[in-house]
Amino acid sequence: MTTPAVTVRSETDGVGVVVCSGEFDLDTTALLIEACYDQPVPAGPLVIDVRQVTFGDSSFLNALIRLRNTRPLTLRGPLPRQLRRMMEMTGALALFDIRDTPDRGH
Repeated sequence: MTTPAVTVRSETDGVGVVVCSGEFDLDTTALLIEACYDQPVPAGPLVIDVRQVTFGDSSFLNALIRLRNTRPLTLRGPLPRQLRRMMEMTGALALFDIRDTPDRGH
């Protein structure tokens, strides 16, 4: 299992950026929720960078939907294959604004 990590930063334009990496399941998805509510994330739009997520189960998808229901939210991709497939199968893909950006590390 790849240890999950969540980092938060604020952009100068008031956008909060949350970078997720690793595997997120029922036991670890709380890291995302806690980061968005407990850390100093601006109240404006939120960008969640999921490019480094190696696994996300239904609890991770549920957390993304819950966050989307509280504020404007964009997913920064490309989405990992497994996460995209789950979102397509559940119909959740259409709920999100997804912005694919090149991975600067490659």
